[in-house]
Amino acid sequence: MVDSVMRGVLPILVTPFDAQDRVDVDSLQSWVAFLLDAGVHGMGVALGSEVLRLTEAERALITRTVAESAGGQVPVVINTSGAGTWQALHYSRVAKENGADALMLTAPSFMQPGAEGVRGYFRAVAEAVGLPVFIQDVNGQHVPANLALEIAEESACVQYIKVESSPITLKVAEAVATAGDKLTVFGGGGGSYFIEELRRGSQGTMPGCSTPAAFVKVWDLVQDGNEAAAQKVFYERILPVNRLCAQGWGAFFHVHKQILHRRGVIQSAKVRDPAPPLDAMTARELAALVDQLFSLGGPG
Repeated sequence: MVDSVMRGVLPILVTPFDAQDRVDVDSLQSWVAFLLDAGVHGMGVALGSEVLRLTEAERALITRTVAESAGGQVPVVINTSGAGTWQALHYSRVAKENGADALMLTAPSFMQPGAEGVRGYFRAVAEAVGLPVFIQDVNGQHVPANLALEIAEESACVQYIKVESSPITLKVAEAVATAGDKLTVFGGGGGSYFIEELRRGSQGTMPGCSTPAAFVKVWDLVQDGNEAAAQKVFYERILPVNRLCAQGWGAFFHVHKQILHRRGVIQSAKVRDPAPPLDAMTARELAALVDQLFSLGGPG
């Protein structure tokens, strides 16, 4: 369901697991409903969904469940990156078969192929699958703005770029200035620089996110020209969560899942191994943060 250019807040879902480490479909459906109630403009399954720890059958199950639960109300973007082109093609075809509206791919990281290889990788997926494609630009798999433009110019389905390589605000500005006529630019990195990215021309964010209504409120306020109010929501409801998440990937998953569990959205906060638990002090800080978020009321 991509009838127009995607813009706004497209959160990346965490994957809920049950006590036996299986994908918890009921919680996943609840999670999608929670996002729709928050007014998000789309949603995705990607690196923040522990996608690299999922089997192929689980990837298909999650894509199908999210797409069916979204019911065409918002577009669903699925990360189908692979170490090689053939793998990415396979993941992309399976994602399309199971209801994905768009795809998102990082450049290959193993035996990095150079600019021509990266162009060929995106071109092959775009031509074979025919869905809108996001280039995901991340540290270690950086796609410079000029290369992103070349990819988009030769592959009409490549229409978006999610920029989250450091420094994010500078890279967003470069992408907008260089490729903004061909690519719709989104920010990433958990949305920690959401407002700064919007100032530089980004058209939205794709954050790991347990406070979706707060992100939507920030988007709405900025669109209305009320950046001061947007900053208040951001600093009260988004930044404290992101600061805890920044303690590492393990913390990222634990923090978001604990918040969603406390809010009754998912049944368990289990993170798939290997994932060291939060240290005692960070766990106390997280508990205090959840209490603080609940006390605020309003969008969350």
